[in-house]
This record gives sequence, C-alpha cells and structure tokens, in this order.
Amino acid sequence: MAPMHNPPHPGETLRDDVLPALGLSVTEAAEQLGVSRATFSRVLNGRSAVSPEMALRLEAWLGVERGGRAEMWLQQQVAYDLWRVRHEKKKLNVHPLAA
Repeated sequence: MAPMHNPPHPGETLRDDVLPALGLSVTEAAEQLGVSRATFSRVLNGRSAVSPEMALRLEAWLGVERGGRAEMWLQQQVAYDLWRVRHEKKKLNVHPLAA
C-alpha cells in the first residue's frame, strides 16, 4: 500500500474505500465511469490528479447521496496538492508585497 499522506490523494480514497465497499474491480469501475483502465489506475495510484471532468464522472457514477459530489473530490485534490507543494524541499521564489 502507498504511504499515507496528510491529506491523502483522493485516488487512495477511491482505491482503499470506495472500490472495496462497492465490490468492484478497477476494470469494472473504469468501464462504469467511461474511462480506460489505465486512466483510472493512474488516479487510484496518485499518479494523476482528479480533474474536473473526472470529478463530474465520479459524481454521476456514485451519486450525490452517496458522497459523490464533484466539489468534494476536487476539494480533496486541492488539499492534497497544496499539502504536497508546502512540503516539497524547494523554496518558492516569491517577493512579498511591501507594507
């Protein structure tokens, strides 16, 4: 299993929680989402971000009543992306505005 992040990549939630709860394989879920297995696998393994299009696919697939709101998936992605950038070793070359 991939190392946990704080917060986790939304693909980890899909892989570790959603797919097992639904009893679906990656291939079955990808087919239901209308994407290739490779595309969905990249998201599940944190190698691709949940895009707005994928978030809408997840919403249509899971349904809003089951926690599938597109905004929620995008919020998880943004939280993960910000956490990752904040914890990278490189320094941002920013010059703050003068007071």
